[in-house]
Amino acid sequence: MKAIRILLADDHAVVREGLRALLEQQPDIEIVAEAGNGETALQLLKIHAPDVIILDMKMPGLTVVETITAAKRQCPETQVLVFTSYAEDSQVRDALTAGATGYLLKDALREDLIRAVREVSAGRAWLHPQAQRQMLDWLRRRPSPIDNLTARERSVLSLLAAGQSNKQIARSLDLTEGTIKGYVSQVLDKLGVADRTQAALLAHREGLTGDGASP
Repeated sequence: MKAIRILLADDHAVVREGLRALLEQQPDIEIVAEAGNGETALQLLKIHAPDVIILDMKMPGLTVVETITAAKRQCPETQVLVFTSYAEDSQVRDALTAGATGYLLKDALREDLIRAVREVSAGRAWLHPQAQRQMLDWLRRRPSPIDNLTARERSVLSLLAAGQSNKQIARSLDLTEGTIKGYVSQVLDKLGVADRTQAALLAHREGLTGDGASP
């Protein structure tokens, strides 16, 4: 069995010692190096190319986002498991956006830590339940890009999502085809999508499935 090779990065030596003692009891896990800050972690990453970095959220020097971003650029195959006491939605979101595969709180059970390491090493996402709740709460609060559309643009998008061509939309809304072409361009720009297909998918995902009747 090939061992999962781990780099521990935490500025508290006692935390690293505890993690090492716990994880090295597992026959499929090997600690290859330890670091007390992001800069050292990146240096050791070049030397050891571990399977997983277990990374503390707050260390001296580089921020966790800077460390994750540099680590993924330097060694894309290495997975990052953030191991922290903090679960604010912005911190979870920033870490995952930077490239972390897992996010675990330090109050996690021993079994959860071991499972998280194994899951993350295989490239599968792992989120502590509290981090999951934070992300779900953020997603619920996040404004939809459709909210930025005018009533007329929403009507155009609704008909576009129903599969209508510009000519058909123009007929439905009693406008010229040129006007509809302009509206479609505005809708794509406001939604931040590249084409009609992506706009339609977004409309369906956001529940905009009406008939596009004029306001």
